[in-house]
Amino acid sequence: MQVWPGEAYPLGATYDGAGTNFAVFTEAADRVELCLLHDDGSETAVELRESDAFVRHAYLPGIMPGQRYGFRVHGPYAPERGLRCNSAKLLLDPYARAISGSIRWGEEVYGYHFDAPERRNDLDSAPHTMTSVVVNPYFDWGDDRSPRTEYHHTVIYEAHVKGLTMRHPGLPEELRGTYAGLAHPAVIEHLTELGVTALELMPVHQFVNDHRLVDMGLNNYWGYNTIGFFAPHNAYASWGDRGQQVLEFKSAVKALHEAGIEVILDVVYNHTAEGNHLGPTLSFKGIDNPSYYRLTDDPRYYMDTTGTGNSLLMRSPHVLQMIMDSLRYWVTEMHVDGFRFDLAATLARQFHEVDRLSSFFDLVQQDPVVSQVKLIAEPWDVGEGGYQVGNFPPLWTEWNGKYRDTVRDLWRGEPRALAEFASRLTGSSDLYQNDGRRPLASINFVTCHDGFTLHDLVSYNDKHNEANGEDNRDGESHNRSWNCGVEGETDDPDVLRLRARQMRNFIATLMLSQGVPMISHGDEVARTQRGNNNAYCQDDELAWLDWPEEGGDGEDDARRQLLEFTRAMVWLRKDHPVFRRRRFFHGRPVEGTHDDLSDIAWFTPEGKEMTQRDWDSARASALTVFLNGNAISEPGQRGERITDDSFLLMFNASPRPLDFVVPVDHGRQWQVVVDTARADGVPPGTGPKVQAGARLTLTDRSLTVLQRPV
Repeated sequence: MQVWPGEAYPLGATYDGAGTNFAVFTEAADRVELCLLHDDGSETAVELRESDAFVRHAYLPGIMPGQRYGFRVHGPYAPERGLRCNSAKLLLDPYARAISGSIRWGEEVYGYHFDAPERRNDLDSAPHTMTSVVVNPYFDWGDDRSPRTEYHHTVIYEAHVKGLTMRHPGLPEELRGTYAGLAHPAVIEHLTELGVTALELMPVHQFVNDHRLVDMGLNNYWGYNTIGFFAPHNAYASWGDRGQQVLEFKSAVKALHEAGIEVILDVVYNHTAEGNHLGPTLSFKGIDNPSYYRLTDDPRYYMDTTGTGNSLLMRSPHVLQMIMDSLRYWVTEMHVDGFRFDLAATLARQFHEVDRLSSFFDLVQQDPVVSQVKLIAEPWDVGEGGYQVGNFPPLWTEWNGKYRDTVRDLWRGEPRALAEFASRLTGSSDLYQNDGRRPLASINFVTCHDGFTLHDLVSYNDKHNEANGEDNRDGESHNRSWNCGVEGETDDPDVLRLRARQMRNFIATLMLSQGVPMISHGDEVARTQRGNNNAYCQDDELAWLDWPEEGGDGEDDARRQLLEFTRAMVWLRKDHPVFRRRRFFHGRPVEGTHDDLSDIAWFTPEGKEMTQRDWDSARASALTVFLNGNAISEPGQRGERITDDSFLLMFNASPRPLDFVVPVDHGRQWQVVVDTARADGVPPGTGPKVQAGARLTLTDRSLTVLQRPV
């Protein structure tokens, strides 16, 4: 076999049409062997003798796409110094573009013996671990272009590749649970009819099924256990894992782009699947443990701000380079449109505290590729000072956990929720205005993958996670949920009507709020997990979306009715810029708009302007909001003035019916366009007309929207 010196950059395996360049960083190694794996179980070892700036490299002519490989790193095994090199362990390339196979758990993939953790384990891991794959980078993208949907036009749909597609009746069996399933016309049609502009995929970086879960007969379904930051997860490919997963993912992105749908990836750059000092040796740990991980003062152990056993070392230039290289790769080569960063506060921990000016954010800010896509932070982790909602840099948007909590509190009847609800409804200026950000920095959501589904939010007071095998100890215990009087499933028609109304309340509130709405997949058809609020290990029908059937029973009819209502609310938002403003409200008339009414006004149910006493009342649970479509301060793309219809939003979150008076000085005649008390929600344009000063009786726990043409 010919071995040429090759190049130190780019890292990973790079195929150029004639052969492949291999390059891997390690400062800890004495020697590195590249192992080419053959289908008969044998391997050919090639020592990487060339080294530049601790990058070992070689070029091998004739090595083609589909070739499986790994590294064996020879060097010190000295956990007391943080070093865990062990040439008996076949290691994944940190820059692998594809990964083949899965782990067969056993002592072979660990660096120590189970009965003697202090003793080095020299069992060969190759037959038991995953392998890296050389991929062909060439793909016919045609005229593919990112939709580049502006935030004020964005509707995000958070989904799981398998969960969304596994039970879809319109998909062939072989495409269910796969990237190809996402690209199927039946799935794309559902998303486009719903009004979705961005599909936010739960982790698709190659991840690992934890040893503990596999022993329990479970799987890491969610995928927040990354081992390959450049590789699409191979189990979601319908036709092979020797690089086919790359082509299939690219094809899915291309199809979604053709439908005008952006692809956002939920990414986990805060930790890896190698766990703590008792975890397996799969890649980074054996290549250069102290360069990749945050170690404690005793370097045998790992700093953990993620709850997973380890945290990546965010002050290491090699970790930062890997993350930025990964982000750029997914944008430039895989054509994705943005990222949602899991436990993003960990990325800001250069030392111990969360630092909003850390190196990671500096790198993102100046990067000409990554800075131009959608960047969404989950603004917390489990470390000290980890809750950082509202504290990320101006380039970033954030999952607004305070929005979720406040909206849930309002509709379940918590006291003193009204004033904060008003802030959340109008874009959370208290969180985002002072640092130059705008309402669109707030990613609004009521539910997400983590916690109750929308159906379960109104059906359970308590979590029911027994299926997870942890005696219901896992998952959040404070869900801000309300079961509407009965815990779990019921056939009581009054309870079912109330639950359906509450789901419509949440969906309507989400779509009427300033900011960027995010729907959790299946909420539009009342998906249930039967009270499990932590279905991370439930790779089965408990977590997969059960699509309503045509001609099904009454429950399917109700689910389809909720779908129609959700579509109507999304399109109401799309049609009216007053619900998706790019600037915060002023609370006064806007200059140059020729309108003496304020851009927003707040009223009691009696039609009187709210006073401080009204806001402070512990029992206050109802209000009317006036949105002036003739007082939108931001201009259009070409500097033109934007005008819209005006709206009155009437919220009755109290447990009894209330009379609402239509304010007398803000429009003569209005039309009801939304009424969540009705099963159909009143499709837009069909509701009754009402006059200024008229009284409307709002059902307990319901929402009504009135519209006045411009």
